[in-house]
Amino acid sequence: MMSYKYYDLIRKPIITEKSTILSELNKYSFTVMPSADKSSIRNAIEHIFAVKVTKVHIMNMEGKKKRFKGRMGCRVNSKKAIVTLESGYSIDFAGVK
Repeated sequence: MMSYKYYDLIRKPIITEKSTILSELNKYSFTVMPSADKSSIRNAIEHIFAVKVTKVHIMNMEGKKKRFKGRMGCRVNSKKAIVTLESGYSIDFAGVK
């Protein structure tokens, strides 16, 4: 019924070397909508991946100041969420079993 909103809320997983190390501790990183709050992120992750979430940490990432063709500019601001799962649950982004 409301599943499309969950997929709009969670934009994409963050797959970097640091987030891969955190996944060994049952912590996963996602880029989320700027209007997202902790409870809505928790509900979306539990619904999409069928896991149990224990903690949600949110960070507002300010866009870096960059120079574009000699003029100063700024990258887009974003919001990042680090989700901690209960022991025994995991999320597999690669789809390999």
